[in-house]
Amino acid sequence: MSSTLLVLAVYCVLIVAASLLGGRLPSLVRLTHKRMQLLISFVGGLMLGIAIFHMLPHAIAALGPNDIDRVAVCLMLGMVVMFFLLRAFHFHQHDPQQGPVEEHSHDHDHGHDHDHDDGVPHQHAVAKMSGELDWLGVFLGLSLHTLIDGLALGASLEGDALHQHSGWVLGLGTFLAIVLHKPLDALSITSLMQAAHWSPRWQIAVNAGFAMMCPLGALLFLGGANWLVEQQSILIGTMLAFSAGVFLCISLSDLLPEMEFHSHHRIPLSIALLLGIALAWGIRWLEPASAHQMKRAAPVSSVEWGGVE
Repeated sequence: MSSTLLVLAVYCVLIVAASLLGGRLPSLVRLTHKRMQLLISFVGGLMLGIAIFHMLPHAIAALGPNDIDRVAVCLMLGMVVMFFLLRAFHFHQHDPQQGPVEEHSHDHDHGHDHDHDDGVPHQHAVAKMSGELDWLGVFLGLSLHTLIDGLALGASLEGDALHQHSGWVLGLGTFLAIVLHKPLDALSITSLMQAAHWSPRWQIAVNAGFAMMCPLGALLFLGGANWLVEQQSILIGTMLAFSAGVFLCISLSDLLPEMEFHSHHRIPLSIALLLGIALAWGIRWLEPASAHQMKRAAPVSSVEWGGVE
């Protein structure tokens, strides 16, 4: 087994374990609102740093200095794709759900009767069904998001291998960002399922299926990279730039709302953010000096980007 596959296998096992653990977090740890926001700020800062300090430079190094337009287009594409996934599925809400919204009592002691239309029982049935399946949209959105995370992990591993990195430094930054973020994603799914009274067995089964999406994405990328050997550096650089856009969108979707809604904890949250960014920067010191050097100066493709050859 090659070192890349060995590292990927270990990373995937840890990511799956983190996802499964995340689904059980409320029963293991008392997750206060402040603790959750501190964790989100730290992970958001880490993802922001990984995108800027690692993925983007590696993409430029893999594609070469004459293909900056490709990097810019793929970066923007990653941000736009993730933006529309967030808009379509509304899956990026990490606060544990305390209970289903639709469960409110209509047995009010107001001393008078309530006259309901004939359609109201049907409306309550629809609302109940909607509440029971709220988690499904979140699951689908997060599964696509996690599949893209897997592609990013595979691209990071291959990108580091392309620059003769070896050992556990392969894709380390991307792995840390994913493994720390997956418990929050898993928590979003299982808390909604719990609020809708799905059984623990179903919660574990759905969470396990979600957790496997990251290894699937990584294996898909490695398979494609090995199949397209002659275009490997182009594929790796393109995917790294796309992944940088994805990570930027995810991190900013976590961090930007804090300025509006969490001003009461601004100092601790700011410190957590800076610690995440500092960790991303610190990982650079584990990389060899040649990590971000250009692979080659010649154009990697005759395809024009933005009208510039």
